Amino acid sequence: MEYYANNGGNSGVSGYSIASDSITVYFNDGAAYLYTNASAGAANIQQMIQLARAGSGLNSFISTRVKKGYSRRIR
Repeated sequence: MEYYANNGGNSGVSGYSIASDSITVYFNDGAAYLYTNASAGAANIQQMIQLARAGSGLNSFISTRVKKGYSRRIR
């Protein structure tokens, strides 16, 4: 897991893990969700990866664009 930089200072995201066709996002409340190309769309996954690496905008993107487009809840 990579720690999310949280450059905005108020994100609900604490970390992420990137795979070839997915991203797992870890939230401050302990929840973790797997988002895949199949569940959220390849373009959304690529955008999520870019935002995760930049440390800004990931939580907002998930709540406005991806919403419940996760493949499964991990915890």
